[in-house]
Amino acid sequence: MTGPLSGFGVGLTLPQLGDHVTASGLRGFCESAERLGFASLWVQEHLFYALEPQAPYAARPGMPVPEAYRTTYSPLEVLSMAAAWTERVALGTGILVGGYHRPVELAQRLATIDQLSGGRVICGLSVGWSKDEHDQMDVEFTSRGRRMDELVAALRACWGPDPVSFDGEFFRIPPSVVSPKPLQQPHPPLLSGMRSGAGLRRTAALFDIWNPASGSVEQLMATAAEIDAMRPAGAPSIEVYQRVFTEPPFVVPGLAPKSVDELCEAVVTAREVGVAHVIVDTAFTTEVTSPDDWATFPERLAPVLSA
Repeated sequence: MTGPLSGFGVGLTLPQLGDHVTASGLRGFCESAERLGFASLWVQEHLFYALEPQAPYAARPGMPVPEAYRTTYSPLEVLSMAAAWTERVALGTGILVGGYHRPVELAQRLATIDQLSGGRVICGLSVGWSKDEHDQMDVEFTSRGRRMDELVAALRACWGPDPVSFDGEFFRIPPSVVSPKPLQQPHPPLLSGMRSGAGLRRTAALFDIWNPASGSVEQLMATAAEIDAMRPAGAPSIEVYQRVFTEPPFVVPGLAPKSVDELCEAVVTAREVGVAHVIVDTAFTTEVTSPDDWATFPERLAPVLSA
């Protein structure tokens, strides 16, 4: 599956976090990114900021939830605006949390954006880490992995031929017409953000692309080989997308703020080792404090395109 991206490229995450994100800044960011030649734009998903979280951020014990998440724009609405303001860039969810969605609802929303954007959607999914947000959606936190398996299967069914029907542990769809279908057939590329043992098995079985939130290129390519060894017979190799941060949400070994020169080096290395796409994550950049900063930020990152 080729999808809306072909060949090596670099994408950016869209402004979503913080009270300095506005329509004007977001539009300027989108238009500047496409004009400069960035290949993709990405959104993430969180619902609210729990003041006493029940689970650690990103499943890392002791890690506090970043303050930036006190304000988070809704992902598919942001992606719809990006689709309207651009013509060519791929539009990715990196990621949507499976437990916050039901298959018919999500299939319709993503197919709508895919149709109206001319077939530019990449559907990124993961199981999420916030028990508080799963509780808000009345989803049992411990079953979110099994639920993900079924969500992907049901999405594929919704995007396939009518009549659609599905009968599983978590979802039931009676014989129905589910329309629109996505412009990309048989479906938009499916991207996994999962990296646990179970998540890697799920990635191998159900997804086209793997894009974890962190890891060196050496770690990513070694794990991709493990994923490929678990792929169904005849399935193509998993595509690997690498995420690099201008400033990460936390600093641990192997994950630190990067200058533009360091980002350029990361892009060169990624291309050399066989990474298919690099996503520069701008979400936690503290130097961006106004809508005007966001509108001009892609220009600051433009050197990575010639790297």
